Amino acid sequence: MSPERVGFALLLLGVMLYAGKWLRLHWRPAQALFLPGSILAGFLGLLVGPHVLGAVAAVGEGAFAQGPVPPWIYQVWGTLPGLLINVVFATLLMGVPLPAPRRVWGLAGPQLAFGLSLGAGQYVVGILLVALVLAPFFDIPLMAGALIEIGFEGGHGTAAGVQAVFDDLGYPAGGELAVGMATVGVVAGIVTGIVLVNWGARSGRAVCLDGRAASVSHGQRRGVIEDHEAPRTLGSMTVRPESMEPLTLHLAMIALAILIGVGLLEALSWLERLTWARDGGPVLLGAVPLFPMAMLGGVAVQALLGRLGLANLLDRETMLRLQGLSLDVLIAAAIASLSLPVIADNLVPFAVLAAGGILWCLFLFLWAAPRMIPDYWFERGIGDFGQSMGVTATGLILMKIADPENRSPAYEAFGYKQLIFEPFFGGGLITGISVPLIYNFGPWPLFGAMVALLALGLASGLLYFGRNKAA
Repeated sequence: MSPERVGFALLLLGVMLYAGKWLRLHWRPAQALFLPGSILAGFLGLLVGPHVLGAVAAVGEGAFAQGPVPPWIYQVWGTLPGLLINVVFATLLMGVPLPAPRRVWGLAGPQLAFGLSLGAGQYVVGILLVALVLAPFFDIPLMAGALIEIGFEGGHGTAAGVQAVFDDLGYPAGGELAVGMATVGVVAGIVTGIVLVNWGARSGRAVCLDGRAASVSHGQRRGVIEDHEAPRTLGSMTVRPESMEPLTLHLAMIALAILIGVGLLEALSWLERLTWARDGGPVLLGAVPLFPMAMLGGVAVQALLGRLGLANLLDRETMLRLQGLSLDVLIAAAIASLSLPVIADNLVPFAVLAAGGILWCLFLFLWAAPRMIPDYWFERGIGDFGQSMGVTATGLILMKIADPENRSPAYEAFGYKQLIFEPFFGGGLITGISVPLIYNFGPWPLFGAMVALLALGLASGLLYFGRNKAA
């Protein structure tokens, strides 16, 4: 494909993203559901694509017989998520100062136990549903048992990142179903979360709302900074621009992190070829996607700069903005290039898995969070509930609604928990290796490990953290 076509596809995606923001500004349902502009842009791209307007136009002939957007545009968009997910994960822990271990343990311990229970339980529920119901009656591969955690806990980025893994292992529909699962998770997480916050406010469980119905400003609903609010900066300059533009430096560090990840992945694959995979053994590490290794590359860059006394070269807010840019483009491209016929062909298994994931997260929030988190359980638990069904931004939105004045330690505890949790679940090492494990050894070894982690999370939360009041 020519560079001109690639460039035009990117320009058109930018226009779609602006249209998504415009919808958030002016369409009340989008404001009520706090739908990000990137998701709305993705739906617009899906609407004008070959599976919606294209299917309608296909009854005739002419220039728009496959929809108003040419098919080669979707070919470009379809490749973007698998590339941009490496940027998202490389920046996860870059520019993050490490806090004192005792404070991390005190605040993040209950959150980690709750988050571990949510994540491990999604594997347990998914594997049981697939192995006992969906595989025997609907003939779907056992690898589908990982779809709930990949789509819900991992979100669109992780779902897009594992598409190549599903393709390589002979289950191409798995990648499409994972992206669809992520879309269901984000929407269901926001809708269910807002209902829960209003219920918590009226019942007195959301103590930071003092019994008031949850409300947010008009500007928050539209996603804009209002005139009376203080302007917010995109980040801080860490070097003088005459030497190098600070944004260029941060992009260079991200590139270095991803290259370190490539080296790590190649080294692991090489060791695997020399050992158990040498004589036709199972390929595990060679099937792991790049993005977990890119995250480790980011940690390595951060540690190296810290050792050299140059950690102040990286600004966390700038990293977050670059991460957000990549995630917005990724989400829009992933949804726009989604294959609706694949989901339609697997509608019943898809619906069963989505319902199982939603019910599990809802049950754990209502039953376990009050017993595992010793103080401000609602404000702290609602963030993990939202993050476990969509993306980190979903959890932050719900925490902001439940604790608008930041009276609880919810944000701090959530951030510390993510430092420990992200390397393993939601796109981390466990997520990356789960599909190859099921493919090579069947679902039960992973199931056993997740049952053990679920038991560890529940036991530590219920029997230890839940019985200790925070200082």
